[in-house]
Amino acid sequence: MSDEDTASILIIGGGGVGTIVALNLECGRRAKVTLVLRSNFDRVSQDGFSIRSVDHGNLTGWQPHKVVKKVPAIVNGTSAFDFVVCCTKNIPDFGPSIGDIVQPAVTLGQTTIVLIQNGLNIELPLVEQFPQNTILSGVSFMGSHELEAGVIEHDFEDKLVVGAFQNVSVDAELSSAQARDFVARYSAGGKTVCEYAVDANRSRWEKLVYNATMNPICAVLRTDTATLRLSNSIENLVRPAMEEIRAAASANGYNLDAFIAQRMIDMDPMEIFFKPSMCMDALKGNLIEFENLVGEPLRAGKKHGVAMPVLTVIYDMCKMLQWQLKATREGRSQEDMLKVYHSSKP
Repeated sequence: MSDEDTASILIIGGGGVGTIVALNLECGRRAKVTLVLRSNFDRVSQDGFSIRSVDHGNLTGWQPHKVVKKVPAIVNGTSAFDFVVCCTKNIPDFGPSIGDIVQPAVTLGQTTIVLIQNGLNIELPLVEQFPQNTILSGVSFMGSHELEAGVIEHDFEDKLVVGAFQNVSVDAELSSAQARDFVARYSAGGKTVCEYAVDANRSRWEKLVYNATMNPICAVLRTDTATLRLSNSIENLVRPAMEEIRAAASANGYNLDAFIAQRMIDMDPMEIFFKPSMCMDALKGNLIEFENLVGEPLRAGKKHGVAMPVLTVIYDMCKMLQWQLKATREGRSQEDMLKVYHSSKP
């Protein structure tokens, strides 16, 4: 493979999903990946990743082309990245924005930004901040978790749906070509299913049928999807929430088929007692990415007059859980929380 056909790709986020994305791109030999790590940098830079993958088998000591501890800045004389891929959690209610995180590595009008992240309307701040750059949507259906620093369990096949987000400042044909180019590079290793989507948001609404319902419900309850199904909570809680997402999607121009709720309910094999990503974050004490997964579809539905009582309750429960997680991370005691409560009262 010639160097001219090898893209320089920066991946931000070397957890469960980001590591498998890096592995898949590298195994196709059409990408040289620089992977930005945080808490696992020391372990991985010294020993590499230990990966147990349903697609790639068992790997010990694996590393991409390069690992770094922070997002590298592109300055004069530095080669630009062809793609900057975000595989971090998207938590707009906490910390720096995704745009500010990627900004040092983005060459204006040249670098293609790929958001392999969950939720709705995640592209809007990026389109505003980088109006001349193509922004691609990546909807991942893989199941992959980092069990401990540098140890990856990839137990659900990698499927990625890629399309271009709408941006009136960038030629649509160019954006489409860049999306197809990324699909070709991701598919080159033959280890995954990667599809091009003409409409980037359709696959997002489809995944929200699961991600706005099963994912946050499991997080709030700290349980897995098999236990949720065994407890007979599906008909009175999960399915009504899924139908509300389907109604919101329809109101926004996306007619999802009548059987999608059942497919999403049955998606996770019972025998693996699968804990969705939001549940895993809550169990680890990490903040949850509920605004783009629950809040945005809820607001999009209500804007068109869709009744969404179950999603409203799920959203409020997520807000309470996030508040609790923040308090714990900040080391606030019950007395501290009471002081805040009393000081906020008129």
